Amino acid sequence: MGFLIGLCISAIRSATPILFASLGEIYAERSGVYNIGLEGLMLCGALAGFMASFYSQNAWVGVFVGAMAGGMISLMHAYACVFLYVDQIVSGLAINVFSLGLTSYIFKIFAGKGTLPPKIAGLVNLELPCLSRLPVLGDVFFSHNALVYVAFLLVPVSWWILFKATPGLHLRATGENPEAAETAGLGVRRIRFSCVLVGGIFSGIGGAYMSLGQLNVFTENMIGGRGFIALAAVIFGKWNPLGAMAGTLLFGLADAAQLRFQALGFRIPNEFFLMLPYVLTMVVLTKIVGRTSPPEALGIPYKK
Repeated sequence: MGFLIGLCISAIRSATPILFASLGEIYAERSGVYNIGLEGLMLCGALAGFMASFYSQNAWVGVFVGAMAGGMISLMHAYACVFLYVDQIVSGLAINVFSLGLTSYIFKIFAGKGTLPPKIAGLVNLELPCLSRLPVLGDVFFSHNALVYVAFLLVPVSWWILFKATPGLHLRATGENPEAAETAGLGVRRIRFSCVLVGGIFSGIGGAYMSLGQLNVFTENMIGGRGFIALAAVIFGKWNPLGAMAGTLLFGLADAAQLRFQALGFRIPNEFFLMLPYVLTMVVLTKIVGRTSPPEALGIPYKK
């Protein structure tokens, strides 16, 4: 029982940063804009949040700065794709390459030549009154830091905004038929620009969670492909927040399992366990991609 409880707790925590990024990407892609630069946005959010927390001695200042860092980097992608009609895939790849080099350079200046990176006091666990004392369920669901609760609370909120609220209808219209949306009086480019910005902020928070709420340290390229997993979770969930949550939990479970298997000391190379989450993602996508229908205007620049 203890093994299963620990596995579930680790799965939820591992899924949280990916869930933030995938929710933000749903907004962007539903409006018609690809942003495959999630890896770079999360990396910038992780470094900015870590440094802000280090200097301010306040983890929540780090979360805010990490969100702003993701938002500022995404502004470049939004402006290039929405107003300059740059290829969205090329722009996203440029963000990934740019962010990897930028964060490595800044962190080397910040940390100096020390062998160990500086550590910070990250986000502390917030046990919900009464709920955290429930047998099993209390440990699994109600003994995490606040960002975990925020991430999973955003899932029903995002679902309601996208599918039940008027702004969500406008957003989906710009991703399905921007010409008709413009004819109806909607500002297609304004909506797309705003959605890409929201996606960047969410990704920045996801990156800040990695350095402040999960590891309490920053290392170069610490995101480790989670931005691409978030893209896969969007497809897995068919551009629906509830489905994306299921996809992120699946990856989180695989990630938690590989850590547990390594700890058990099996005589199998560690690299085999490390690749398990990514192999699982590829297997799942091969079964699902052909059955999904993305927004009709996704990836197509809109010109008045």
